[in-house]
Amino acid sequence: MNPVSLEFLTEQLELGEQLLAHRGEMLEPQDLPGRYGRVVRAIDHLLQDLNCESVLAGGWAVWRHGYFGRMTQDIDIVLPSARIEEFLRVAAVSGFEVFVQPEGRWPKLLHKETHIKVDILPEGGRPGTANKLAPTTIPHPKSLGAIGSTLRYIDLSALIELKLAAGRPRDEGNVAELLRVQLDQADAIRAHLAGVHPDYVAMFNGLVERARAQRDE
Repeated sequence: MNPVSLEFLTEQLELGEQLLAHRGEMLEPQDLPGRYGRVVRAIDHLLQDLNCESVLAGGWAVWRHGYFGRMTQDIDIVLPSARIEEFLRVAAVSGFEVFVQPEGRWPKLLHKETHIKVDILPEGGRPGTANKLAPTTIPHPKSLGAIGSTLRYIDLSALIELKLAAGRPRDEGNVAELLRVQLDQADAIRAHLAGVHPDYVAMFNGLVERARAQRDE
C-alpha cells in the first residue's frame, strides 16, 4: 500500500488528468502513462523472452473498458500455469522482487524501479472469497484475449467473468459501472457467461437491471 502523502496524492491527481485527457489514445497497456507504462513494458520484456501469453486484468482493464472512475495501484496479469515458475525465475533477475507467499497464495512481485506491485492470476486458480469460492477457475490467457507475447487487455466478457467469479461487492460494483456504458454488449456478455456457469448468468442479469436503474436516475 502506498503511503498517503502529499507526493502520492499529487501523483494520483496528475495521473487522473492524463488518463482523462488521453483515454481515447490509450488503447493498449503499453500506452499507460508514467510508472504504469514502464512496468507494462518491463513485463513485455519478460513475456517476449519466454514467448509467453498474458493479459492485463483487474482495475486497469475495468478502466480500459469504460469505467473511467476506476484507478488502481497494482498491475494484475493472467499467466499460463505451466509458465509461472519460469516467469518468476526470470523476473527475479530482471528488475523485479518476487515476494515469498504462504502456501496456496497467488504469486506477487514488485517492480523495483517503479515500486508497483504485480499480482499474478494463475490459470487454474479458483477466485472467490474465503467463505465462497468460485464454481470455476481462471482460464488460459488465450481464452481471455491474449495474442502473442505482448501484454494485452483482457476481453470485456472475460473480465466480467473474472469479476463475477471473485464474488466481492466491489467487483460486482465494477461490473455494474461497466454495464452503464456497455449495455449494448449485454447480450454478447450473457452468451459468453452461459457457456461458463449458470450462476454467473443469474448474477449478471441482476447487475444489468441495477445498471439500467442507475443509468435512468
